[in-house]
Amino acid sequence: MVVNPATWSKVAELPPISLAAAYRLRWKRRQLLWRAFRARRQLRLIADRTSSAGPDPILAFTVLRNEIARLRFFLSFYRALGVGHFLMVDNGSDDGTLAYLADQPDVSLWSCTASYRAARFGLDWLTWLQIRYGHNRWCLTVDADELLVFGGDQSHGLRGLTDHLQRRGVSGFGALMLDLFPKGRLSDTNGDADMDPRKLLPWFDPGPFRAVRQRPRGNLWVQGGLRERVFFADQPHRSPTLNKLPLVRWNRRFAYTNSTHAALPRRLNALYDGPGGSLPSGALLHSKFLPQVVAASRVEKQRRQHFHDPDQFADYYDHISVDPDLWHAGAVQYTGPEQLEQLGLICPIDWDQPQGTQPA
Repeated sequence: MVVNPATWSKVAELPPISLAAAYRLRWKRRQLLWRAFRARRQLRLIADRTSSAGPDPILAFTVLRNEIARLRFFLSFYRALGVGHFLMVDNGSDDGTLAYLADQPDVSLWSCTASYRAARFGLDWLTWLQIRYGHNRWCLTVDADELLVFGGDQSHGLRGLTDHLQRRGVSGFGALMLDLFPKGRLSDTNGDADMDPRKLLPWFDPGPFRAVRQRPRGNLWVQGGLRERVFFADQPHRSPTLNKLPLVRWNRRFAYTNSTHAALPRRLNALYDGPGGSLPSGALLHSKFLPQVVAASRVEKQRRQHFHDPDQFADYYDHISVDPDLWHAGAVQYTGPEQLEQLGLICPIDWDQPQGTQPA
C-alpha cells in the first residue's frame, strides 16, 4: 500500500525521541508480542468459524463479560456496517453470553477465565488472535458497549471506508469515545435487549475536550466530556482517555499498548489527531450507562479488574452505584455523525477526493 504523504507529514509532527527511546519502544513491542504468544494458552476454543469468513473480510475483535443485554444489537449493528466476521473472547460470563455467541454463525469464540487485568485488560488475548487471523486484514477492535460512527457510514459502510483509506495509503482510522447518557436516573431507562442504545441514551456532552501528544509513543491523549464533568471534576488528570484507534490494516508485528488508545510502531499513533484535527475520524458511541451499570459497578468494584490501580477508582464505582442523573443543561441530543462533524468532534471524510491527493 502506497503511503499518503499527508500521513507521513503527521508522523513527522510526532514529538521527537532519541535513538535510545526508539530502541526501547522496539523492545517494548517485541515484549508485547511475546506476551500475546504466551497468553494463547489461556484461551479455550469454543468455535472457530474463521474459514467461513470469505475473502478479505473486515474482522471485529472483542473481549467481553456478561454483555447479553447488548449483544443482539451490537452484532446486528456491526453486521449492517460491514463486519465480515467476529472474533470474540468471553471472560467468564454467567449471564448466557457464551451460549448466545456460540450459536452465531459469523462468530469465532474463545473462552477464558484468567485475569482480565493481568492480561493487559484482555489485550494479550486479542493481540494473539490478531497475529493469528488479522495479518494484512482490516481489523476493528471494539468493546461491546462501543458503536463506531462516521460521516457517510450509512451509505458507504466499513467496506467503503477501508477501500477509501487503502486507496489513499492510510492504514488506520481514529475515533473519539463519546459517552451517551439518559435524562434522569440511570435505572429509570426502559428498553429491551434489541433496542438501539442511541435511543435509550440519547444525550452527550459536546465538550470541552483537550488533547496533548505524549512521549515517547507519540500517542494522543484526549480527556474531558461527561466522565470528567461528573466523576473527576476535582482531579481532571485522572479522567478517562477518550482517543482510540479502533480500525487498522493489521500487521502481525503491530501491538496495542493501552486498550486501543495507543499502538506500536509509534507511527500508527499519527493516524488520529483528535477533535478539531484535520485527519478523517469517527466517534465511538459509548453505551456504558445503561441501567444495568448500577448493579454492575458494585460487582466490578469487588472484582478489581478494570484499572491499573483499582483503589484509586473506588469512588468512581461508588458514584455510579448510587444511580445518578448524569444529564445537565449543556447536554446535546444525539442525531447522527453529521452533527458531530458540525460540532468539530469528528473530521469529515472527503469521499469525492481524487485518489493520490492530500486533504486540504
